[in-house]
Amino acid sequence: MSIVIDKILAAAPNTERGRPTQLSTDPKGERIAYASGKSIFLRSLDNPSLSKQYTTHTTQTTVARFSPSGFYVASGDVSGAVKVWDAVEGVNTKGEYHIISGRINDIAWDGDSQRIIAVGDGRERFGHCITADSGNSVGEISGHSSIINSVSIRQQRPLRAATGADDSSLVFLHGAPFKFSTKLGGLHKGYVYGVGFSPDGNQLVSVGADRRIQLYDSKTGEPTHQIGEGEHKGSIFGVSWAKDSKRFVTASADQTVKLWDVEAGRAVQTWRFGEGTVSIPDHQVGVVWPAGRSDGMVVSLNLAGDLNYLTEGSQKPAKIVQGHNKSITALGSSGLGNSQTFWTGSFDGRVCSWDVSSGVGFTIEGEPHSNRVTAFQTTPDRAYSVGWDDTLRVADASGKTFLGETSKLSAQPKGLASAEGRIFAATVSGIDIFTKDKHVGTLPIKDFTPTSIAASGSLVVVGDDAHTVHVYTVDSSHKLSPQEKLDKSTTQITALAFSPNGSLLAVGNSSGKIVVYDTNSWDVKTDRWSAHTARVTCIAWNAEGTHAVSGGLDTNIFVWSMEAPGKRVKAPNAHKDGVNGVSWIDGVKKVASTGGDASLKIWGVSGLE
Repeated sequence: MSIVIDKILAAAPNTERGRPTQLSTDPKGERIAYASGKSIFLRSLDNPSLSKQYTTHTTQTTVARFSPSGFYVASGDVSGAVKVWDAVEGVNTKGEYHIISGRINDIAWDGDSQRIIAVGDGRERFGHCITADSGNSVGEISGHSSIINSVSIRQQRPLRAATGADDSSLVFLHGAPFKFSTKLGGLHKGYVYGVGFSPDGNQLVSVGADRRIQLYDSKTGEPTHQIGEGEHKGSIFGVSWAKDSKRFVTASADQTVKLWDVEAGRAVQTWRFGEGTVSIPDHQVGVVWPAGRSDGMVVSLNLAGDLNYLTEGSQKPAKIVQGHNKSITALGSSGLGNSQTFWTGSFDGRVCSWDVSSGVGFTIEGEPHSNRVTAFQTTPDRAYSVGWDDTLRVADASGKTFLGETSKLSAQPKGLASAEGRIFAATVSGIDIFTKDKHVGTLPIKDFTPTSIAASGSLVVVGDDAHTVHVYTVDSSHKLSPQEKLDKSTTQITALAFSPNGSLLAVGNSSGKIVVYDTNSWDVKTDRWSAHTARVTCIAWNAEGTHAVSGGLDTNIFVWSMEAPGKRVKAPNAHKDGVNGVSWIDGVKKVASTGGDASLKIWGVSGLE
């Protein structure tokens, strides 16, 4: 057997209210780079299901910028580290440099792809300029008294750079080596969030919290004129030039993206989000105008993490790319094969559905969970989810919307199972039973705390916080009766899964071991599945019941065989910060997984025969 990555359905960009998110595209306008969690994703604009993931950062990432050559990416994180790496494959770190003692907010490359300036929130300094290949200092970034939010380097000689900061000023630098030239205060009346040199090197623009758009001479740094006064009604978080240097776009907290004609000094198009209502998730916190494209497409980012593809002349986005930007904590599936739909829920309560064949994700409409999503179960026409808001919510199986049905659980949920038209929710105080979306009973549990649950036919099994699996049967009146106790485990039960025909039960525990039982006799079929080095978080069987896949807190995925229990294949470091969900894609010998990096990954598994 072997397991290899087939597709990465990337996480959404990190966003934070009141802070700009920097986006970058390669010189050809084919891929977009952004920070998400502790990873950087390089994602195809035309086919968003194709991505590369860079995972070497150890703290939350903040920014990624393609070099002008397109061969490298420089990325920064909250610890002040900047890494330079190969943009083609998303691996092979070329350099790792500690720039400042705090968050990196922005990075800029010079036109030769040789020098980078990184800026942010430091203690001794707020930025520095280094060579990309060796990290040698090639200038000081000085003049600001507060956090620097944005930096841009003029791509032509003579080299110039500009930085905008929380001290309401713009600093103009001459290079190389880069050194302080002038500080322009008094123009902006609030935080400066974005600066950018035009591609032809003739102009510089700055935008900020005071909604001002200010233009400058790019060689001298002299202010020239202001445009668009009073047009934006909220902070302007981002600005990006068109390749013709005659136009640029701005993104604002007023839920709009505006396209500006510089010579005319006015907005020639406005894209408005949120359908005229005040919608905080529709704050536009980032924007990029990809160079190298002939279709004039602009990509903006809202606070919810959605990438909006905008085209001139059209008021509606041509495409919206959605996903999670917090750890995915639950995974479910419905349908079969390439028509299968995956359901994902994240730590912030967002629920998305994913089409396997296209790799496109949609945020489920309607009222979501207000907190961590714990588990999913699906029936032919419903998808059920439970979360830390102590509710069971119901969505239609088409994957588009919540149906509005919400049931209060007896306590915080630990797992969800379904069998023969019933839904069983394990909570810290017992088992809640639902049928036809209605609560029909609760089994209080006082002698142990449930940790996981699974069901098949009339069997319901519940793992506890010690090391025992409790076996129940359910009758026609929805009453649960205890039958067996399985106690071969030595540590807490953390994952349970019946094979599709119900003949086998896989039991995973907190020490990384999996035991498989025969459900007819409750004899142990195998106890040799023990390669995980930390808690087993999820187990799923293939349709034939011959193989199982498991994920763990150790970040690894294993595929196991019942015929040869000693054999296994491993996908190491499958998800940064742990694997939280696994599922087979029925009929096509593939596995889906989710985890702490907020991405959904598809793996090809071969040699199952």
